[in-house]
Amino acid sequence: MDEALKHARDLGFRFVEFYPGMYPLNSTPEQIAAMNKTLAALGLTISAHGVNGFGGDAAANRKVFEFAKAAGIRTLSADPAPEAFASLDELVKEFDIRVAIHNHGPKHRYNKVLDVLHAIEKHDDRIGACADLGHFIRSGENPVEVIRLLKGRLYGVHLKDFQDMQEKTKGVILGKGHLDVPAVFAALEQVDFPADGALSLEYEENPKDPLADIRECLEVARGALAAA
Repeated sequence: MDEALKHARDLGFRFVEFYPGMYPLNSTPEQIAAMNKTLAALGLTISAHGVNGFGGDAAANRKVFEFAKAAGIRTLSADPAPEAFASLDELVKEFDIRVAIHNHGPKHRYNKVLDVLHAIEKHDDRIGACADLGHFIRSGENPVEVIRLLKGRLYGVHLKDFQDMQEKTKGVILGKGHLDVPAVFAALEQVDFPADGALSLEYEENPKDPLADIRECLEVARGALAAA
């Protein structure tokens, strides 16, 4: 993890999104303080944490929020079960921490953007979406239209591109698949994506040495952002 954070700093990132395997939910106060010290030394800020599961156990759900508060995390990307929403409505109000539903592509309960919209309607506005644009591509969805449909409830975005709009496909450099990167950033501007939202570059190809590819993805994203 320390190596990954240094690479993130060296590539020019200012924010990082953690998953539980990197930053466990059961971290002690001492471990949280150590993480805060590490991030501060690298000039990094946590943008989000997840994907976290939530179910019908209100006490277990609360522990995730207590960790987030202690760690200074504003947004929890999540895969909540239907029975979780009653407690989540209470917890987002109490802690003023957002829950952002993350889609995982075909066969997932939050496959299409309408699945996310149906899940969050009639719930607290702090329950919204973390749109994994790559998985939406796998689900046959238009990422730009997804962003527009989630206006006002979009708290996280995973920038990721795939070669084909089908379940089994290959990850590619941003803009070389079905992700219209300039249009994505223009749409984020149009929907007033929050300044403290979690905008994350996610790239899972070439696991032995992905840095050159990540740098290329970042350059594409920065170019699109500058033109937005």
